[in-house]
Amino acid sequence: MPTYKLRGIDVDFPFEAYDCQLVYMEKVIEALQKRCNALLESPTGTGKTLCLLCATLAWRKSLGGFSTGSSQRKSEFHGSQPDVGSSESQSSNHPTIVYTSRTHSQLRQVVQELRRSNYRPKMVVLGSREQLCIHEEVSLLRGKAQTNACRFLCRKRQKRSCTHFSRVADYMKSNPHIGDEPVDIEDLVNIGRKYGPCPYYVARELHKAVDILFAPYNYLIDREYRGSLNFEWHNSILIFDEAHNLESICADAASFDLSSGLLTACISEAKHCVDLAVGRREESNDKSGNPDNFAILRALLLKLQKRIDEVPIESKELGFTKPGPYIYELLADLNITHETASKLIEIIEDATVLLEEDKKHDAKGNGCRLESIGNILKSIYRDKGNGHADSYRVHVQEAEVNATDIFKGKSSRILSWWCFNPGIAMQEFSERGVGSIILTSGTLSPLDSFAQEFKLDFPIQLENPHVISSNQIWAGVVPLGPSGRPFNSSFRFRDSPEYKQELGNAIVNFARIVPDGLLVFFPSYYLLDQCISCWKNMGNTNSSTIWERICKFKKPVIEPRQSSLFPMAIEDYMTKIKDTSTSGAVFFAVCRGKVSEGLDFADHAGRAVVITGMPFATPTDPKVRLKREYLDLQAQSPREGCKAMTDADISRMIKLLSGEEWYNQQASRAVNQSVGRVIRHRHDYGAIIFCDERFAQSSRQSQISVWIQPHIKCYSKFGDAVFTLTRFFRDGGSCTPAKPELADQKTLDPSPSSTKPVPDEIKTAQALDESYTEKLPVLMLKAATT
Repeated sequence: MPTYKLRGIDVDFPFEAYDCQLVYMEKVIEALQKRCNALLESPTGTGKTLCLLCATLAWRKSLGGFSTGSSQRKSEFHGSQPDVGSSESQSSNHPTIVYTSRTHSQLRQVVQELRRSNYRPKMVVLGSREQLCIHEEVSLLRGKAQTNACRFLCRKRQKRSCTHFSRVADYMKSNPHIGDEPVDIEDLVNIGRKYGPCPYYVARELHKAVDILFAPYNYLIDREYRGSLNFEWHNSILIFDEAHNLESICADAASFDLSSGLLTACISEAKHCVDLAVGRREESNDKSGNPDNFAILRALLLKLQKRIDEVPIESKELGFTKPGPYIYELLADLNITHETASKLIEIIEDATVLLEEDKKHDAKGNGCRLESIGNILKSIYRDKGNGHADSYRVHVQEAEVNATDIFKGKSSRILSWWCFNPGIAMQEFSERGVGSIILTSGTLSPLDSFAQEFKLDFPIQLENPHVISSNQIWAGVVPLGPSGRPFNSSFRFRDSPEYKQELGNAIVNFARIVPDGLLVFFPSYYLLDQCISCWKNMGNTNSSTIWERICKFKKPVIEPRQSSLFPMAIEDYMTKIKDTSTSGAVFFAVCRGKVSEGLDFADHAGRAVVITGMPFATPTDPKVRLKREYLDLQAQSPREGCKAMTDADISRMIKLLSGEEWYNQQASRAVNQSVGRVIRHRHDYGAIIFCDERFAQSSRQSQISVWIQPHIKCYSKFGDAVFTLTRFFRDGGSCTPAKPELADQKTLDPSPSSTKPVPDEIKTAQALDESYTEKLPVLMLKAATT
């Protein structure tokens, strides 16, 4: 195993490292040594996760040995007080590394990368009871019901108890080496089933004495989860992998939407609690639940419903908007204040327990809706002051109502409290003295908004190149279609039949040229539906429709709007890709959709990606509009106090993101995320096709991922693009065979290296669809067919 000395640290790496990998690891170590934050982008396939693990653990090892083995364990588990612990870790004085990603499936792949390395720190993966519980009854529950049932069975002196919880202490004492070798969620569950201890509490106990802790984002972002973590925060290292959506995740975690339907369900539950409490008192003199408290809760919720309905909404499009602190004024009318909110939260928690104990309620499987009201109150009254509310906006809007409600005269409204400062979630880390925060992903570009939105300084930044060669990528802006009409998916042009026809004819050609898998991304579901509907009805002189001609070369799959149908769509796509009787498949998808997010279309699964336009968010969407207004207000505020200073002086002093800049950068990041689905490893190759004339602008190209920018060429004629694209796949398919990937991958297909050869008909076929060749210059036709 090679060893590299980077900034004085010996880093063991399982392979001969590429230059970009050494640069990435050096930046990680620099951030850790200087105790500063870092923004690091490195394309998928460059071994980002493995580099991050090796560099971080090499730095940690240089401070002292890992906490592995029985001699390092200093904590004991006594089987009492579940979920309650000290504020500090029981492990050594060395900094704890907290490695987070969005999902447990991603963390599973990170643990696999750790196994490939030479490092064996004490480690654990934290998961929820839903994933780890093995109790026969409790494992069937969900949410707060499961949490409360678990805590009840784990308390001392209960007639019923959890035998798995009681075995944790002995198991931890007898197995001090657990976590010395990489263990995943599934490994912990298997240990529990085989030897008896509760996997959830084994992980909770183990995390107090580890060198590196793996967990989903919400363990750091969510205040309640964060409070349950039990290690020394000072000098700790926080890593956010796959961090491209971290801004929106942080903001959403601090926001809420309360719909009329949810509020009605909560009122019904409060009434049910009154009935249950009265019934218990009459039947068994059980005074554990006070029906008067539940009646007060119901009355407050009814008043809140009435108050929301009375809010004046003059424009359905604009809704009703007030500054964030208005939420306290609104709730004060109901006598809900900082002083009374804690008591109300207690009543809601009692109601939740009562509902969960009611077998009839559990049988419905709906969970407890009142829990959401408790979470809302905790979010609003989380601090003694109201300072954080300045980063919020109160918004009330009319919601879509069904025919029954309209007939009954019912309105449907949504009360929202939206956070527009994602840095709120990060502020506490600075207050706790965290050493470094590292945000990394394959697609962070453009980087500007991260530093500005989180209100954090990121002195270490990196936009890494790819490990591929220039002959493995074709990247081009195709501003015109086969007939010479411009591609522009903006609101002015997107609904014209001419635009849809031109785009459809271009995709017919791409479907013919590109071997195996073709991904086509639209800016929105609306445009995807409109185009496909048009193509199914629009034909040419020989009566075949555009859709039929696409299907002639590629079997189509369309990304569904419903998440539940998505796994079936992926399976359908892969089945069609593997079908040797066809020349591949085309996946019609949406930027910001599930296809664009975190899936691996390696090798034959994704030979080319087509971006059909700029995926701008709907400008009239209330959340988008208010976000832009909030950022513009923030950008203006420093100037108000610095009127004597020039704009240049102010810009040097503080660089703030405007609403328009944010709006553009969000669209660019969605594009980068979509094009990142292809060229997934060192030996992969593919094409990136931008079918919108706006991508020819230098300002747009500057926001494309840096590793793509040097390869982008603008084609003034569609035929030029087709000619070079045909030649690329002819040469690329024969010169760059797919081989096993080098590093971390979210593999869509279990055998991505089984790349089908480029069909002979693609190598020798006429480049353009025959129906449109007459519209190109004769000279170009001759070139395209040679």
